[in-house]
Order: sequence, then C-alpha cells, then structure tokens
Amino acid sequence: MNKQTFFEKLLSLLQGVSWALVIVGSTSFFLSMYHLGLFLALFGAFVGALLGLFFVVAFEVAQIQVDKLKEMKKQTQLLEKLTKQTE
Repeated sequence: MNKQTFFEKLLSLLQGVSWALVIVGSTSFFLSMYHLGLFLALFGAFVGALLGLFFVVAFEVAQIQVDKLKEMKKQTQLLEKLTKQTE
C-alpha cells in the first residue's frame, strides 16, 4: 500500500513545475538569442534552464529524504518487533 501524503503530492507537483520551467526557460532563451548565432543560442538555452534545473535537483533531494525517512520508520518498526520477540 503506497499512500502518499499531501507533502509528497506537493513535491511531485513542484518537480513537474520545475521541469516545465526548464523547458520554457531554455526554449525562450534559445529563441530570443537565435538571431545572434547558434552557439550563443545554445549557451542562452543552458542559462535559461539553470533556474529550473536547480529546483529540479532541490525537490528531488527533498523527495529522497522523505523516502529515506519512510524506510527508516519501517526498519524501526521491524527492529521493535524483533526485540519484543526475543524478550
């Protein structure tokens, strides 16, 4: 049973929004700088994607920490059961 909390749903939504920001930022910078040359347009697309990529990484790290906390809670419950059985 994989029930997501509100915080996990919010993190998933924010990850999707971050990827959309990457696409919009890189596309808009690329198109606005294309008339200056392909190299500058590609560089501009990279710069335009940086903010979105930062948020992608930040929200992914938060999701990993939430998953790690869930796993630690499961392991704690199992260890408590084992110690009760051995007593």
